[in-house]
Amino acid sequence: MRAVVVDSSNQIRVDSRPDPALPGPDGAIVKVEAASICGSDLHFLEGHYPIVDPISVGHEAVGTIVETGSEVSGFRKGDRVLVSSVAGCGRCAGCATHDPIRCVRGPQIFGAGALGGAQAELLAVPAADFQLLAMPEGISTEQALLLTDNLATGWAAAKRADIPIGGTVAVIGLGAVGMCALRSALTLGAAQVFAVDPVEARRKRAEAWGAVGLTPPSAQPIREATGGLGVDAVIDAVGSDASINDAIDAVRTGGTVSIVGVHDLQPYPLPALACLIRSLTIRLTTAPVQQTWPELIPLLQAGRMDVDGIFTTTMALDDAAAVYTAALSRDGEHLKIQLTP
Repeated sequence: MRAVVVDSSNQIRVDSRPDPALPGPDGAIVKVEAASICGSDLHFLEGHYPIVDPISVGHEAVGTIVETGSEVSGFRKGDRVLVSSVAGCGRCAGCATHDPIRCVRGPQIFGAGALGGAQAELLAVPAADFQLLAMPEGISTEQALLLTDNLATGWAAAKRADIPIGGTVAVIGLGAVGMCALRSALTLGAAQVFAVDPVEARRKRAEAWGAVGLTPPSAQPIREATGGLGVDAVIDAVGSDASINDAIDAVRTGGTVSIVGVHDLQPYPLPALACLIRSLTIRLTTAPVQQTWPELIPLLQAGRMDVDGIFTTTMALDDAAAVYTAALSRDGEHLKIQLTP
């Protein structure tokens, strides 16, 4: 099969790899119909994480089951499914909460080494009854891809931000996750959302959806716009030292900072005393993907959650090098890219 890989020199290419074997009697093989690039995939190319061997990348996939193990009860060959980006064993007390991050055996992410990458023709899925979801009625391929990760992450970030009805929110970072968080904040009752990003095209997109666009650092203009108080909640979809500092500075005393951006491997110097004195709540979240599906799918089906326009580009899997170059530009033109094997 063909698969997108990144090597230790941080180069991206399409390799020919052996077809994956069934990952145990509870597993399945999915023929990938569509995959997509997540901002966290770019960290491999930017050298933020060490790579020993070329690894198959990608953790967002929609496809059709071509094989199932003998213990799989909820799916059969030919079913069209979406795959949770985060995998759990599906059998433990942690997975019983429908949050793979709580897996007692330790969660895994597709395309991060141990599990194969979704940007490929075939994907081996362990614990298929837990990891897979039959394609819901009325859900598009693009919506399904967002449900595997970005929308689940943005939704979890907004819910954990303690947004009061009619409250004020800042979203820092307007990639796909940030845009999903912005839409989620509005759905959850935010009256005003400040959208923070250095790229004008991204700010313009957010403004078209009702937000107030700002360039970072944003704390001063946010405080000026809120009578010196700051916003009720900040969602940080970047996760750098600078963005976390901006989030802490922009939130009001007693407010919540919800971080879903992916930090690098260096420690962050938390200003703990200042946070304590201001009674801040700070949460860092990896999305409980399966847990979000019962909430998000009805909202999408009813048209109450609008994610139109987040996917901007569709390209072939074989064009992966060009696709990643476009994604790395972060120029606002290629907000979210879909890959088709």
